[in-house]
Amino acid sequence: MNKDFILALDSVEKEKGIKKEELIDAIEAAIASSYKKNYGSSHEIKINIDRETGEINVHALKEVVEEVFDPNIEITLDDAKQIYDGYQLGDLAEIEIKPKNFGRIAAQNAKQLVVQRIKEAERNIIFDQFSEREDEIINGVIQRKEKNNIYVDLGKTEGILMPNEQVSGEDYSQNKRIKVYVLEVKKTTKGPQIMVSRTHPGLVKRLFENEVPEIYDGAVTIKSISREAGSRTKIAVSAVESNIDPVGSCVGPKGIRVQNIVDELNGEKIDIIKWSDDPREYIASSLSPAKVLRVDVNELERSALVIVDDYQLSLAIGKEGQNARLAAKLTGWKIDIKSKSQSENMEEIDQIASDLLDDLDL
Repeated sequence: MNKDFILALDSVEKEKGIKKEELIDAIEAAIASSYKKNYGSSHEIKINIDRETGEINVHALKEVVEEVFDPNIEITLDDAKQIYDGYQLGDLAEIEIKPKNFGRIAAQNAKQLVVQRIKEAERNIIFDQFSEREDEIINGVIQRKEKNNIYVDLGKTEGILMPNEQVSGEDYSQNKRIKVYVLEVKKTTKGPQIMVSRTHPGLVKRLFENEVPEIYDGAVTIKSISREAGSRTKIAVSAVESNIDPVGSCVGPKGIRVQNIVDELNGEKIDIIKWSDDPREYIASSLSPAKVLRVDVNELERSALVIVDDYQLSLAIGKEGQNARLAAKLTGWKIDIKSKSQSENMEEIDQIASDLLDDLDL
């Protein structure tokens, strides 16, 4: 240990943000522990490192007593006063010792501990940086695939894209650049673990915020998103002021804004819906691109009966019910869709039943 080592600790303090005093305190404790392991000492040891020169002093701590029974931990008052005249009975006297080859052992332990502390500090810095970016989009490069997990290089660390966060059919080739949504940042014994996603609705939300200035500025707000990743997304938007067209803002001139997002999502269809506080209007819009004739709502049960033309029924329901399912998730309402002819038949049946009940009452 020497002055160069102290200068090195100064550099570590500046570059890594670890306080030099904390490092030296930790090194002193580590060296004391190492001393006991190497020399089998049963007495207490105190290590002092000079903060300017890096010189190490080793002292045995012994209690000042009248009569010594264990010389490893005790010293007489007369012997103690030869070291320092101010010692009294009951004090802990510090007796300097110079163990053989101690400098090599001390240097080795100091180096190991500093390296360990630097790694810990770097891990903490990475954790702090990425924990602040939870629920955000970050750019990365696909590194490798292991056990169906995709590992994405995020710069100072890797993100893990687990199978349930991957979009079916999406290309995850090595070295491909990709945008991912930061789901969660965890502290582990091996360092921070960054969980990322390509399926989360938050990815679509952040893409719109990045692409649409009106959303970024707060003039247009995203009210709700429902998504089946890789296939279709519905997003409901609203404008703060009546003179702003929220849907048009998201679509952009010649559709360029939404097309950029569709391209990033590899062709995933996006329906942009104008939000309304009128549930009938909102539910009708949510079933886009289908045209709705009528919406009957039951606010108590938060359910709605939607009537569409016969030729619009399959479009309103969607393939395997996807359009209706996404509309229900978007609005938070249970939605039952009927064609016009089905509705008329139901009305006829209801009328017949009503007439029958009237007759029975007679």
